Parts: sequence; structure tokens; C-alpha cells
Amino acid sequence: MGIEKETPADTPKPVSKFGNLFITLYNVFGFIGRFFREAFIPPYEFKELMRQCYEIGYRSALLISTTGFITGLVFTKQSRPSLSEFGATSWLPSLVGIALLRTLAPLLTGLIAAGKVGSSIGAELGSMKVSEQIDAMEVSATNPFKFLVVTRVLAATITMPILTFYTAMVGMLGALLNVSVNEGTSATTFFQSSLENITYLDIIASTTKAIIFGFTIAIVGCYQGYHSSKGTEGVGKAANSAVVTAMFLIFVEEVVCVQIFSLFNT
Repeated sequence: MGIEKETPADTPKPVSKFGNLFITLYNVFGFIGRFFREAFIPPYEFKELMRQCYEIGYRSALLISTTGFITGLVFTKQSRPSLSEFGATSWLPSLVGIALLRTLAPLLTGLIAAGKVGSSIGAELGSMKVSEQIDAMEVSATNPFKFLVVTRVLAATITMPILTFYTAMVGMLGALLNVSVNEGTSATTFFQSSLENITYLDIIASTTKAIIFGFTIAIVGCYQGYHSSKGTEGVGKAANSAVVTAMFLIFVEEVVCVQIFSLFNT
């Protein structure tokens, strides 16, 4: 007669997928909560904050300039045939200005930053995590969360609105080139027409989106990098997850912001 093996009562049961989801959400909100606690407690890493603003803002300017200029040029070119059917090509500068400032500039800047900045933050922190540099910072009496996470999130949140309005300006230059070549419109007339229908609500909405997008990109990249594992494979996975997750959240936040600010336009 065989002897049956008894399972110890304290053996942990495997966690279901829903359980893993709730654990992940708990860790994410705990990570965000820790950021807000650390952000307002001295000492403040101003030098590192300025360096991150330079890395995130200035080093992204060339890519954003190229993309914004092409977007304004192509958007204007594609919009002209539809407006010309109704004899409304004179509305083209106003259409381009509203479209760029309200939606295209913050969304385009957010997606570019998610690909460039988000992946960079995820890979950088992931590499420091697997090489135990973060643990070494704790041993040397340095707060790694404040130095690595808080500075990057604040820098992205600060620089994204600046980059957004820069993208809108460069996009307007691309639109101006197209309009000048086809209609012979002067720069003064173009900018007067494009800015006359822009309201303070449009500026507030664009700034709010940029702040939310910047915070999302940085906090996602920091979280993925800070919790990476499994050596170099984990670093690549952290960078990839940071980009995919940030882009998905940006689209969700865009829809939510549009719904909210549309209430003020009615």
C-alpha cells in the first residue's frame, strides 16, 4: 500500500493572471506615490535635474524639428484639395494653426519622446539595475530614487510643454513654406490668419496634454528600468516595454483630454 505525500499547509499557491495584474497595479501606484513623496523632500538634485533637461530637451530638438516641419508641410498639402473644392483655401492657415496646437503638436511630440526618451530611460536605469549600480548608490548614502527617478520625471514634465510649442512653431514654418509657394501668401498674413482663431483654452489644453505626456513617458520608463532583471535581456525588455506602454497610455490620455476639454467648448 503506497504512502501518499502530504502537501505542506504553508505552500504558496500560484498567483493567477488577475492576481499578477493587481500586484503590478499596486507596485505602479506605489512607485508613483513614492515619486511625489521624494519630489518635495530635500535635498534637491538641481544639478542632475538641469542635466536631464538638457538630455531630454536639447538632444531631442533635431528629431522633433525634422518631424514637425514635415508634418506641417504634408498636412497643409493634403488639406488644400479638400478646401479648394469649397473655395475655402483662405482658411488653410487657420486650419493648420488650430490642428497643430490643439492635437498634432502635443501628440507628435509625445510619441517621439516616448520612442527616444522613454527607451533611453528604460535602458539606462535597467542597465544600472542589473549591474547593481543602484545598490551601490544606496551603500554610498545616495538616494538612488531621488537622483535617478525624480530628476528624470521632473525634467520630462518640464521640457515636454516647451518641446510641444516648439513643434507647433516648426510645423507652422513647414505650412508657411507650402502656402507661400502655392498662394504667394506673406509670412505676416499667414501667421495673423493662423493665430486669430486660437484661444487661451487651446493653449491650456495643449500645455496640459504635454505635461501629462511628459510625466507618463518618464514614469513608465523609470518604472520599467527600475524593476528590470535577467541581465541584458531584461534591459532590452525594459526599454521595449517603456516605449510600448508609454505610447498606449498617450493615446488613452489624448482621448480622455479631448473629451474633457470639449466640455469647455460647448
